[in-house]
Amino acid sequence: MSKPKVIFLDAVGTLFGVKGGVGKVYSEIARDFGVDVSPKDIHPAFYHCYRQTPPLAFPDVSFIDIPEKEYYWWHDLVQATFKKTGALPQFDNFGAFFQQLYAYFTTPDPWIVYPDILPVLETWRRERVELGIISNFDSRLHGLIGTLELEKFFTSITISSASGAAKPEAKIFEIALKKHECQPENAWHIGDSVENDYKAAKKAGLRSFLLDRNHKK
Repeated sequence: MSKPKVIFLDAVGTLFGVKGGVGKVYSEIARDFGVDVSPKDIHPAFYHCYRQTPPLAFPDVSFIDIPEKEYYWWHDLVQATFKKTGALPQFDNFGAFFQQLYAYFTTPDPWIVYPDILPVLETWRRERVELGIISNFDSRLHGLIGTLELEKFFTSITISSASGAAKPEAKIFEIALKKHECQPENAWHIGDSVENDYKAAKKAGLRSFLLDRNHKK
């Protein structure tokens, strides 16, 4: 197998994940606002609503307006999640709760870098392989990569919210490849989603690898 010019990785679920899962974090912060709902109820509700929500991508939106779009995209998703659990009426001020929740995910506290990640990143860096991130995430990812001490490994970060396209669309892969002046056949992509990572990257012409984190997406 020939060495690639660049290796792209997905972010959440591949490089790092949420400690204890989304349900646990949402439940704990909701409790600070007097709302009692089980993580076991939140977790499936969140992923159900996530699948029903349009992609986190804003074509034809000016760069300056993207952060606000991101904020309200997540606001509507989290609100729909708590509505599905039946707990939404318990909130006296859902806006204040969401503001705290959104800010919390900019900190390192809810995240864990998977233990298999750092050794392989170090190996690729020694081998002088360019590394990039392609993620269906928002602009918080730029700061988060630094907070989690991963910034030194990556020369590009391509996020759906700023690209106007989300995986599995080919456009987001094309944008990432241009940053490295790389043809698809000279790039690898690694991610944990069959549809958004493995199949999408393969269709876009990259050599694709599926990382099994023992859950379905």
